Amino acid sequence: MNKLLAPFALLALALASCSSIQYDDPNKVETVNMKFGSTDLQSMADGMVQSLLTSPNLAYIDHSGKGDDKRVVLLTGSVQNRTSEHIDTSSITDSIRTALQKSGRFRLAASNQGQDELGSQVRFQMESGRVDPNLIRQFGKQIGADAVMYGNLRSIEKSKDRNIEDAGRKTDDIYYKLTLEVVNIESGEVIWIDEKEIRKSKKTGLFGG
Repeated sequence: MNKLLAPFALLALALASCSSIQYDDPNKVETVNMKFGSTDLQSMADGMVQSLLTSPNLAYIDHSGKGDDKRVVLLTGSVQNRTSEHIDTSSITDSIRTALQKSGRFRLAASNQGQDELGSQVRFQMESGRVDPNLIRQFGKQIGADAVMYGNLRSIEKSKDRNIEDAGRKTDDIYYKLTLEVVNIESGEVIWIDEKEIRKSKKTGLFGG
């Protein structure tokens, strides 16, 4: 190597080996790789929220003892991950719950995690001897959910090897489908159901990885 170029080569190598961290827009389209990412989560959650908010079947549910507030009391259950990836699907329901609560259109029952925390606190109040007896909260007075929401996240992955027709490029394709449904607890009737789909493709050139 030319002695004059050697220092520049070493500097370039040193810069290439350095790493940096910076903040970025959380709503920016994320295309780091083909796996399920933040943009996919936001897109699916937003689509489901709009569908839930505009559904006439979820405008209200009335029954004896409901009182003047006829809004649907909704329990958001789990979304099962049926894909081949490790995906924390609770992030989807977290985003949906947050948007529904902010909308004021629904009343939300405590999630399973919330029930665990509530149970722990009530037992502490009743059993620890540290809480004023006049201020102890007890079980048996919670509001009952009218309906429960649950669903599945599925994916289909396909790839096409390099070929002459595609100029030696390799194609990878992945399709995600989120299906959610809301069921009336008392009747067992499905009163709302919707699907949101995402498809992503990647073409790798002849000399790509």
